[in-house]
Amino acid sequence: MSDPAAPRLWVVVGATGTGKTALSLDLAEALGARGRAAEVVNADAMQLYRGMDIGTAKLPESERRGIPHHLFDVLEPSDDAAVAWYQPAARAVIGEIHARGADAILVGGSGLYVSSVVYDFRFPPRDAALRAALEADLDREGPGALYARLRDLDPVTAGRVDPRNGRRIVRALEVLAQGEATHGAALPDDPVLWHRPTRLIGVQVPREELVTRLDARVQAMWREGLVAEVAALRAAGLEDGVTARRAIGYAQALAQLDGELSEADAIAQTQALTRRYARRQVSWFRRYADTTWVAPGADAAALADSLG
Repeated sequence: MSDPAAPRLWVVVGATGTGKTALSLDLAEALGARGRAAEVVNADAMQLYRGMDIGTAKLPESERRGIPHHLFDVLEPSDDAAVAWYQPAARAVIGEIHARGADAILVGGSGLYVSSVVYDFRFPPRDAALRAALEADLDREGPGALYARLRDLDPVTAGRVDPRNGRRIVRALEVLAQGEATHGAALPDDPVLWHRPTRLIGVQVPREELVTRLDARVQAMWREGLVAEVAALRAAGLEDGVTARRAIGYAQALAQLDGELSEADAIAQTQALTRRYARRQVSWFRRYADTTWVAPGADAAALADSLG
Protein backbone atom coordinates (compact mmCIF):
# COMPACT_ATOMS: atom_id res chain seq x y z
CA MET A 1 0.00 0.00 0.00
CA SER A 2 1.41 3.39 -0.99
CA ASP A 3 2.20 6.10 1.53
CA PRO A 4 -0.67 8.65 1.38
CA ALA A 5 1.82 11.44 2.05
CA ALA A 6 4.17 10.42 -0.78
CA PRO A 7 4.29 12.81 -3.76
CA ARG A 8 2.15 11.57 -6.62
CA LEU A 9 2.49 11.61 -10.36
CA TRP A 10 -0.82 12.55 -11.95
CA VAL A 11 -1.13 11.94 -15.69
CA VAL A 12 -3.79 13.72 -17.77
CA VAL A 13 -4.08 12.31 -21.29
CA GLY A 14 -6.45 12.26 -24.25
CA ALA A 15 -6.81 13.41 -27.81
CA THR A 16 -6.04 16.95 -28.85
CA GLY A 17 -8.87 19.37 -28.17
CA THR A 18 -10.49 17.43 -25.33
CA GLY A 19 -9.76 19.85 -22.51
CA LYS A 20 -6.68 18.31 -20.87
CA THR A 21 -5.11 21.69 -20.10
CA ALA A 22 -8.17 23.05 -18.29
CA LEU A 23 -8.49 19.87 -16.25
CA SER A 24 -4.83 19.96 -15.27
CA LEU A 25 -5.23 23.49 -13.90
CA ASP A 26 -8.41 22.57 -12.04
CA LEU A 27 -6.70 19.48 -10.62
CA ALA A 28 -3.68 21.48 -9.44
CA GLU A 29 -5.96 23.93 -7.67
CA ALA A 30 -8.03 21.12 -6.14
CA LEU A 31 -4.88 19.48 -4.81
CA GLY A 32 -3.66 22.80 -3.46
CA ALA A 33 -6.93 23.25 -1.60
CA ARG A 34 -6.20 19.93 0.10
CA GLY A 35 -2.73 21.01 1.16
CA ARG A 36 -0.90 19.25 -1.70
CA ALA A 37 1.07 21.64 -3.91
CA ALA A 38 1.12 20.60 -7.57
CA GLU A 39 3.12 21.59 -10.66
CA VAL A 40 2.45 20.87 -14.33
CA VAL A 41 4.89 19.10 -16.68
CA ASN A 42 4.37 19.27 -20.45
CA ALA A 43 4.10 16.05 -22.47
CA ASP A 44 3.17 17.60 -25.82
CA ALA A 45 6.11 17.27 -28.19
CA MET A 46 5.31 20.45 -30.13
CA GLN A 47 4.81 22.61 -27.04
CA LEU A 48 8.46 22.03 -26.21
CA TYR A 49 9.24 24.55 -28.95
CA ARG A 50 9.74 28.23 -28.27
CA GLY A 51 7.47 30.40 -30.40
CA MET A 52 5.17 27.61 -31.53
CA ASP A 53 2.17 28.89 -29.64
CA ILE A 54 -0.93 29.32 -31.80
CA GLY A 55 -0.58 26.07 -33.73
CA THR A 56 -0.01 24.03 -30.56
CA ALA A 57 -2.72 25.74 -28.46
CA LYS A 58 -0.06 26.50 -25.85
CA LEU A 59 -1.46 28.05 -22.69
CA PRO A 60 -0.09 31.61 -22.20
CA GLU A 61 1.76 32.24 -18.96
CA SER A 62 -0.89 34.79 -17.99
CA GLU A 63 -3.52 32.02 -17.95
CA ARG A 64 -1.59 29.46 -15.87
CA ARG A 65 -3.22 30.61 -12.61
CA GLY A 66 0.14 30.97 -10.88
CA ILE A 67 0.77 27.23 -11.14
CA PRO A 68 4.39 26.35 -12.05
CA HIS A 69 4.68 24.86 -15.55
CA HIS A 70 7.72 22.95 -16.84
CA LEU A 71 9.15 21.85 -20.20
CA PHE A 72 7.41 24.51 -22.25
CA ASP A 73 9.53 26.62 -24.64
CA VAL A 74 12.72 24.67 -23.95
CA LEU A 75 13.75 24.00 -27.57
CA GLU A 76 14.38 26.21 -30.57
CA PRO A 77 12.36 25.40 -33.71
CA SER A 78 15.60 24.37 -35.40
CA ASP A 79 16.20 21.70 -32.73
CA ASP A 80 14.97 18.16 -33.18
CA ALA A 81 12.84 16.86 -30.33
CA ALA A 82 13.36 13.19 -29.51
CA VAL A 83 11.57 11.02 -27.00
CA ALA A 84 14.90 9.54 -25.86
CA TRP A 85 15.93 13.10 -24.88
CA TYR A 86 12.55 13.96 -23.41
CA GLN A 87 12.28 10.95 -21.08
CA PRO A 88 15.23 11.77 -18.78
CA ALA A 89 14.45 15.50 -18.96
CA ALA A 90 10.85 14.99 -17.84
CA ARG A 91 11.75 12.48 -15.16
CA ALA A 92 14.39 14.85 -13.77
CA VAL A 93 11.82 17.67 -13.56
CA ILE A 94 9.29 15.36 -11.88
CA GLY A 95 11.98 14.27 -9.41
CA GLU A 96 12.69 17.91 -8.55
CA ILE A 97 8.97 18.60 -8.04
CA HIS A 98 8.64 15.59 -5.76
CA ALA A 99 11.74 16.65 -3.83
CA ARG A 100 9.89 19.90 -3.06
CA GLY A 101 7.09 17.80 -1.59
CA ALA A 102 4.70 18.61 -4.42
CA ASP A 103 2.70 16.42 -6.78
CA ALA A 104 3.55 16.48 -10.50
CA ILE A 105 0.84 16.61 -13.18
CA LEU A 106 2.06 15.30 -16.53
CA VAL A 107 -0.20 16.62 -19.29
CA GLY A 108 -0.18 15.95 -23.00
CA GLY A 109 -1.29 13.97 -25.99
CA SER A 110 2.01 12.78 -27.46
CA GLY A 111 1.54 9.09 -26.73
CA LEU A 112 5.11 7.87 -26.85
CA TYR A 113 6.34 10.87 -24.85
CA VAL A 114 3.79 10.23 -22.11
CA SER A 115 4.48 6.49 -22.08
CA SER A 116 8.24 7.01 -21.90
CA VAL A 117 7.80 8.79 -18.59
CA VAL A 118 4.94 6.81 -17.06
CA TYR A 119 6.22 3.34 -17.88
CA ASP A 120 9.57 1.58 -17.75
CA PHE A 121 10.67 2.39 -21.30
CA ARG A 122 14.26 1.83 -22.41
CA PHE A 123 15.39 3.20 -25.75
CA PRO A 124 17.77 1.68 -28.31
CA PRO A 125 21.01 3.56 -29.13
CA ARG A 126 21.23 6.40 -31.64
CA ASP A 127 23.59 6.81 -34.60
CA ALA A 128 23.79 10.40 -35.85
CA ALA A 129 25.45 9.58 -39.17
CA LEU A 130 23.00 6.81 -39.96
CA ARG A 131 20.10 9.00 -39.00
CA ALA A 132 21.33 11.82 -41.23
CA ALA A 133 21.55 9.43 -44.17
CA LEU A 134 18.01 8.19 -43.53
CA GLU A 135 16.75 11.77 -43.21
CA ALA A 136 18.31 12.51 -46.59
CA ASP A 137 16.54 9.47 -48.03
CA LEU A 138 13.30 10.74 -46.54
CA ASP A 139 13.69 14.16 -48.14
CA ARG A 140 14.62 12.62 -51.47
CA GLU A 141 12.22 9.64 -51.63
CA GLY A 142 9.39 10.60 -49.30
CA PRO A 143 7.87 8.63 -46.43
CA GLY A 144 6.18 6.08 -48.69
CA ALA A 145 9.44 4.58 -49.91
CA LEU A 146 10.94 4.43 -46.43
CA TYR A 147 7.75 2.93 -45.04
CA ALA A 148 7.94 0.16 -47.64
CA ARG A 149 11.52 -0.49 -46.50
CA LEU A 150 10.36 -0.68 -42.86
CA ARG A 151 7.48 -3.00 -43.75
CA ASP A 152 9.91 -5.41 -45.39
CA LEU A 153 12.26 -5.38 -42.38
CA ASP A 154 9.78 -5.26 -39.49
CA PRO A 155 6.11 -5.73 -40.46
CA VAL A 156 4.93 -5.60 -36.83
CA THR A 157 6.41 -2.17 -36.19
CA ALA A 158 5.30 -0.97 -39.62
CA GLY A 159 1.75 -1.95 -38.74
CA ARG A 160 1.89 0.38 -35.73
CA VAL A 161 3.51 3.37 -37.42
CA ASP A 162 1.60 5.98 -39.42
CA PRO A 163 2.88 5.62 -43.03
CA ARG A 164 2.98 9.44 -43.25
CA ASN A 165 5.11 9.89 -40.12
CA GLY A 166 8.52 10.13 -41.72
CA ARG A 167 10.30 10.88 -38.48
CA ARG A 168 8.98 7.77 -36.75
CA ILE A 169 9.82 5.64 -39.79
CA VAL A 170 13.38 6.98 -39.85
CA ARG A 171 13.87 6.17 -36.18
CA ALA A 172 12.62 2.61 -36.63
CA LEU A 173 14.97 2.07 -39.57
CA GLU A 174 17.87 3.59 -37.61
CA VAL A 175 17.31 1.14 -34.77
CA LEU A 176 16.96 -1.87 -37.06
CA ALA A 177 20.12 -0.96 -38.96
CA GLN A 178 22.05 -1.20 -35.69
CA GLY A 179 20.82 -4.72 -35.12
CA GLU A 180 18.51 -3.66 -32.30
CA ALA A 181 14.88 -4.52 -31.68
CA THR A 182 12.49 -1.58 -31.90
CA HIS A 183 9.98 -0.84 -29.17
CA GLY A 184 7.34 -1.30 -31.87
CA ALA A 185 6.06 2.26 -31.40
CA ALA A 186 3.79 0.78 -28.73
CA LEU A 187 3.47 0.13 -25.04
CA PRO A 188 5.46 -2.77 -23.59
CA ASP A 189 3.48 -6.03 -23.34
CA ASP A 190 3.38 -5.74 -19.55
CA PRO A 191 3.99 -2.07 -18.75
CA VAL A 192 5.48 -1.35 -15.34
CA LEU A 193 4.93 2.05 -13.74
CA TRP A 194 8.07 4.16 -13.35
CA HIS A 195 6.76 5.97 -10.26
CA ARG A 196 4.41 4.85 -7.56
CA PRO A 197 1.92 6.21 -6.84
CA THR A 198 0.75 7.25 -10.33
CA ARG A 199 -2.83 8.31 -11.11
CA LEU A 200 -3.99 8.17 -14.74
CA ILE A 201 -6.86 10.37 -15.94
CA GLY A 202 -8.12 10.32 -19.53
CA VAL A 203 -10.32 13.03 -21.05
CA GLN A 204 -12.70 11.82 -23.75
CA VAL A 205 -15.23 13.43 -26.07
CA PRO A 206 -17.77 11.65 -28.35
CA ARG A 207 -16.35 11.32 -31.85
CA GLU A 208 -18.84 13.62 -33.61
CA GLU A 209 -18.37 16.33 -31.01
CA LEU A 210 -14.58 16.01 -31.16
CA VAL A 211 -14.55 16.39 -34.95
CA THR A 212 -16.57 19.60 -34.63
CA ARG A 213 -14.24 20.88 -31.91
CA LEU A 214 -11.11 20.13 -33.90
CA ASP A 215 -12.34 21.65 -37.15
CA ALA A 216 -13.34 24.83 -35.31
CA ARG A 217 -10.00 24.91 -33.50
CA VAL A 218 -8.05 24.82 -36.77
CA GLN A 219 -10.12 27.63 -38.22
CA ALA A 220 -9.49 29.65 -35.06
CA MET A 221 -5.74 29.13 -35.42
CA TRP A 222 -5.78 30.75 -38.84
CA ARG A 223 -7.92 33.64 -37.55
CA GLU A 224 -5.55 34.15 -34.62
CA GLY A 225 -2.52 34.50 -36.87
CA LEU A 226 -0.92 31.08 -37.36
CA VAL A 227 0.45 32.04 -40.78
CA ALA A 228 2.12 35.14 -39.33
CA GLU A 229 3.53 33.03 -36.49
CA VAL A 230 4.98 30.58 -39.01
CA ALA A 231 6.46 33.39 -41.10
CA ALA A 232 8.28 34.69 -38.00
CA LEU A 233 9.42 31.18 -37.07
CA ARG A 234 10.74 30.65 -40.60
CA ALA A 235 12.93 33.72 -40.19
CA ALA A 236 14.14 32.24 -36.89
CA GLY A 237 15.19 28.93 -38.47
CA LEU A 238 12.02 26.81 -38.46
CA GLU A 239 13.08 24.99 -41.62
CA ASP A 240 16.58 24.22 -40.32
CA GLY A 241 15.28 21.38 -38.16
CA VAL A 242 13.31 18.26 -39.01
CA THR A 243 10.63 18.00 -36.35
CA ALA A 244 9.02 21.40 -35.99
CA ARG A 245 8.61 22.20 -39.67
CA ARG A 246 6.63 19.00 -40.19
CA ALA A 247 4.18 19.65 -37.35
CA ILE A 248 0.51 19.57 -38.31
CA GLY A 249 -0.59 23.08 -39.20
CA TYR A 250 2.94 24.42 -39.45
CA ALA A 251 3.75 22.42 -42.58
CA GLN A 252 0.49 23.57 -44.17
CA ALA A 253 1.09 27.21 -43.22
CA LEU A 254 4.56 27.00 -44.77
CA ALA A 255 3.00 25.61 -47.95
CA GLN A 256 0.51 28.49 -47.95
CA LEU A 257 3.33 31.02 -47.56
CA ASP A 258 5.09 29.40 -50.51
CA GLY A 259 1.96 29.54 -52.67
CA GLU A 260 1.68 25.74 -52.79
CA LEU A 261 -1.66 25.73 -50.95
CA SER A 262 -4.48 28.23 -50.81
CA GLU A 263 -5.64 29.27 -47.35
CA ALA A 264 -8.77 27.16 -47.72
CA ASP A 265 -6.74 24.11 -48.77
CA ALA A 266 -4.20 24.63 -45.98
CA ILE A 267 -7.01 24.75 -43.42
CA ALA A 268 -8.79 21.72 -44.88
CA GLN A 269 -5.60 19.67 -44.97
CA THR A 270 -4.77 20.63 -41.38
CA GLN A 271 -8.27 19.67 -40.27
CA ALA A 272 -8.02 16.26 -41.93
CA LEU A 273 -4.59 15.55 -40.45
CA THR A 274 -5.71 16.71 -37.00
CA ARG A 275 -8.71 14.40 -37.08
CA ARG A 276 -6.49 11.49 -38.09
CA TYR A 277 -3.99 12.31 -35.36
CA ALA A 278 -6.78 12.47 -32.76
CA ARG A 279 -7.96 8.99 -33.77
CA ARG A 280 -4.46 7.62 -33.22
CA GLN A 281 -4.28 9.34 -29.82
CA VAL A 282 -7.59 7.82 -28.74
CA SER A 283 -6.39 4.37 -29.80
CA TRP A 284 -3.06 4.79 -28.00
CA PHE A 285 -4.41 6.00 -24.66
CA ARG A 286 -7.24 3.46 -24.63
CA ARG A 287 -4.56 0.83 -23.95
CA TYR A 288 -3.56 2.44 -20.66
CA ALA A 289 -4.71 0.22 -17.82
CA ASP A 290 -6.28 1.68 -14.67
CA THR A 291 -7.20 4.96 -16.37
CA THR A 292 -10.14 6.95 -15.02
CA TRP A 293 -11.99 8.37 -18.04
CA VAL A 294 -13.85 11.64 -17.67
CA ALA A 295 -15.61 14.23 -19.82
CA PRO A 296 -14.28 17.78 -20.34
CA GLY A 297 -14.99 19.95 -17.35
CA ALA A 298 -14.95 17.00 -14.96
CA ASP A 299 -15.05 17.74 -11.23
CA ALA A 300 -11.36 17.98 -10.38
CA ALA A 301 -12.08 18.11 -6.66
CA ALA A 302 -13.91 14.79 -6.86
CA LEU A 303 -11.02 13.29 -8.83
CA ALA A 304 -8.50 14.53 -6.28
CA ASP A 305 -10.55 12.92 -3.50
CA SER A 306 -11.35 9.64 -5.24
CA LEU A 307 -7.90 9.01 -6.71
CA GLY A 308 -5.75 10.66 -4.06
